[in-house]
Amino acid sequence: MRVVNLGPDPSLAYRPNLEPKDSKDKSEYRNFESGSLFDRVFNTYRLMHTNQTLDFVKQKHLEWSGCSHAQMGVMEAIMNLDQLVDESDPDVDFPNSFHAFQTAEGIRREHPDKDWFQLVGLIHDIGKMMALWGEPQWAVVGDTFTVGCRFQDNIVFRDNTFANNPDEENPAYNTECGIYEPNCGLDNVLMSWGHDEYLYRVMKFNKCSVPEEGMYMIRFHSFYPWHSHGDYMNLCNEKDLRMLPWVREFNNFDLYTKTTDLPDMEKLKPYYQSIIDKYCPGVLQW
Repeated sequence: MRVVNLGPDPSLAYRPNLEPKDSKDKSEYRNFESGSLFDRVFNTYRLMHTNQTLDFVKQKHLEWSGCSHAQMGVMEAIMNLDQLVDESDPDVDFPNSFHAFQTAEGIRREHPDKDWFQLVGLIHDIGKMMALWGEPQWAVVGDTFTVGCRFQDNIVFRDNTFANNPDEENPAYNTECGIYEPNCGLDNVLMSWGHDEYLYRVMKFNKCSVPEEGMYMIRFHSFYPWHSHGDYMNLCNEKDLRMLPWVREFNNFDLYTKTTDLPDMEKLKPYYQSIIDKYCPGVLQW
C-alpha cells in the first residue's frame, strides 16, 4: 500500500474540537499566529497563495474534471483515506476513515432525519485522494478562496503570502469583482483548487443525487473567508445566501473531534452503505 504524507492540513489543524469535554477557549482555535505547527502551516499557505492563480485553477479543472484517474465505490474511497498520513496533528493517531465516520455520526445524532447530510459528513474529505495521484498538499487541503478577483482580507495569511502570486499584480483581477459580475453567484466563479471542488466535480460527473444543500457543503466547507467572515458577499446571489446557513451548520460538525472513542466502523458500514446506495450508487469515476 502506498502511503502519502500530506503534511499539515491547515484547514483542519486549527479547527475546533466540538466534543463537550473540550475545555479550550474558542479564541484558541484556528490560531494562525503561533503554535507548534506554525512554520509548516505558514509554508503550506505560502505555497498555495503563490501558485494558486486563475490559470493554475483552469488547468486543474482540465486535469481532474474528466474523472479519469480511477474507478471505485464510495466506501472504497473512504477506506483509501487511510493511505493519507498527516504527521502534523499531535492529537490523533488513528486512521482518517475513523474521522469520516465520527463526523457522520455527529451529524446523525443531531439530524437523524437527514440521511443525505450524514452522507456528506462521511464523504466530504475523500477528495483528498488527489494526493495519491501526485497532487501537492497545497493543491489538496487548506482554506479556499476565489481566484480572478481581489484576494479578500480574511484569507489566512493574506498580508504576507501573496507577494509572488502573479495575479496579485494583474489589474484585471484586482477589483472587488475582477472578471466577474456583481452578484453573479458562486456557481459562476472559480475557487482555488482543492479537495472541495474536486469532490463536487466527481459528484456532478457521476450524477449523484445529493441535494443542493449537500453539494454546497461539499464545495464550500473550506471557504472560510466566505462562510465564517463574510468576504465575497458581493459575488453572491440569492441562492448562495439561502445555502449559507447550511454550510455553516455543516461546519459545526468538525472532522477532527479529537476523541479516542472510535466508532465501530464494521457495525456502521451497512447503515452508511445503504445511504451511499441511495445517493451515490455503484462504481464511480474519479
